[in-house]
Amino acid sequence: MSREYPIIAVTGSSGAGTTTIKDAFARMFARQNVKAAFVHGDSFHRYTRAELERLLARQPEREESLSHFAVEANLLDRLESLFLEYSQAGTGSYRHYIHAEDKELVEAGYQVGTFTPWASLPESTDLLLYEGLHGGLVTDDINIAQYVDLLVGVAPSINLEWIQKIDRDTKLRGYSQEAVIESIQARMGDYMRLILPQFSRTDINFQRVPVVDTSNPFEPRAIPTADESFVVIRFRDPKKIDFPYLLAMIKDSFMSRPHTLVVPGAKMPLALELVMLPRVQELLDGRRFK
Repeated sequence: MSREYPIIAVTGSSGAGTTTIKDAFARMFARQNVKAAFVHGDSFHRYTRAELERLLARQPEREESLSHFAVEANLLDRLESLFLEYSQAGTGSYRHYIHAEDKELVEAGYQVGTFTPWASLPESTDLLLYEGLHGGLVTDDINIAQYVDLLVGVAPSINLEWIQKIDRDTKLRGYSQEAVIESIQARMGDYMRLILPQFSRTDINFQRVPVVDTSNPFEPRAIPTADESFVVIRFRDPKKIDFPYLLAMIKDSFMSRPHTLVVPGAKMPLALELVMLPRVQELLDGRRFK
């Protein structure tokens, strides 16, 4: 669709690698002088960490339904309103959820697991980039995907996703491995109902597939390196993609299906820029008012 204020959403599960894709977009925007508003999906959690823990302690039978994947654990109506408001006027409200790795905010006095106050998005931005769990969500009551101009999915093979989540949450967020595994298990129902269907709506999917043994992701292990993986890139509309150009530019890449490009894991940053830059430029060129 063509509108003055386009929205790009990077969607994926916890530990999938959406932040890596968001950071790659940010570097590309900086080189291209694109001013973006950045919104993180965790900002729309309904509860602070302490509030959620207290609620689960009182109602343990609801633990699965109240994971951070769940609709009722998030302010998704407010996220939908933000997307609507931004798409129409380039404005809206957002905040930050504080993680342990948010050093600057922690040093500023914010407590891990809480939120900053709501604030207005920066003025005069070219586009909005959302990164989180629900960028392509559609339910009976919520339709966030309808406002997204470019929906990007990040879905590594499931065992790799869990390995990455365990590594991040234990090393950066202070959780025990046992607690992270329990969280993965508790969220499985919501993962299947709410996360997986989004990948059928994405315009482009990035799926990293390891070529080393990850058969037991709950066994302590290092994350497979980029050189130990391939990235499968699936396009909803292959007519928009110049496959001969990509194959020529990305060494050792190949097509596994008419809509699917496979690249060596170490070539993912290059592939991301070659694939995304024309799509971003298309969105900017299609703005109704410049």
